[in-house]
Amino acid sequence: MRVSSLEGFSMDFLEILEQQLKLKPFKTNTYSPIALAYIGDSIYDLVIRTWVLSQGAKAVGRIHKEVSGYVNANAQAQIYHRISDQLSDAEIAAFKRGRNAKSGSTPKNADLKTYKTATGFEAVLGYLYMEGQMARIIELIRMGLAIDDTEA
Repeated sequence: MRVSSLEGFSMDFLEILEQQLKLKPFKTNTYSPIALAYIGDSIYDLVIRTWVLSQGAKAVGRIHKEVSGYVNANAQAQIYHRISDQLSDAEIAAFKRGRNAKSGSTPKNADLKTYKTATGFEAVLGYLYMEGQMARIIELIRMGLAIDDTEA
């Protein structure tokens, strides 16, 4: 089902998931910041993969390499630093919860500060996703990647 506006997409997408999968309504404040980061990471990955694919047909290996340049702790931390002054109070609170959470895993390709910043960014995206704000997620990613209207 194609929907013309991103705002419509976000609500329709969640409604479809809720109806088809018989999901309970989300109560965002009941989820741990690591759970928000977990789903936020997936949403970010989906948006980036969709964006890269939209730029034209390429070999899957090339697509993977390009996506990997955006879907990593260093890139996510850079995006956060570019958009941090554009975040609402609720988004900042989600970031801080995610950044300060104990994840139980150690970073593989980033220093601890960068990893925690990326986790905070993912928590913001997870919070927004569970609040049905897909358009805001895309707005933040566009700002963070400096995608202007001529590229989109």
